[in-house]
Amino acid sequence: MSIKSDKWIRRMAEEHGMIEPFEPNQVRSIDGRRIVSYGTSSYGYDIRCSNEFKLFTNINSTIVDPKNFDPNSFVEVTNDFCIIPPNSFALARTVEYFRIPRSVLTICLGKSTYARCGIIVNVTPFEPEWEGYVTLEFSNTTPLPAKIYANEGVAQVLFFESDEECETSYRDRGGKYQGQVGVTLPKM
Repeated sequence: MSIKSDKWIRRMAEEHGMIEPFEPNQVRSIDGRRIVSYGTSSYGYDIRCSNEFKLFTNINSTIVDPKNFDPNSFVEVTNDFCIIPPNSFALARTVEYFRIPRSVLTICLGKSTYARCGIIVNVTPFEPEWEGYVTLEFSNTTPLPAKIYANEGVAQVLFFESDEECETSYRDRGGKYQGQVGVTLPKM
């Protein structure tokens, strides 16, 4: 298994639609305004957060249970940013839609800009032949409100390609998050 370079990422995105929309370069400013960078990096792709957020709230005093998740635990926010309360979290989705090849596994890590502010970005691996918009989780580990910016970089995806295809892919298994289009809550 080997990590893939910017050249491989560009080829897979342009020839096979692996990432849409795709930015072949690293974007650091828009209209002269500095942003948290996104696009192709040396050995990965910096993904963006859309303007759709689900902000965790405890107004119903519910228990967070992955087997019986209460959708009323979130307030929906559509905005150019999201303010996450202290010691809380929000869900969002990527701007980019992914189609992962059968011989590829990705690992997604938060960007250092947010990590240095106490904001943890948690994303599970994108398995072989998974496709969809990625649901992102932002945890604010600080005692202060934290701000996440839509349409700017939030995490980096690293691509690992095996020298052989897997026997059973995410698509083959009928994975429950296949083809997700919005911010997707836990499913059983």
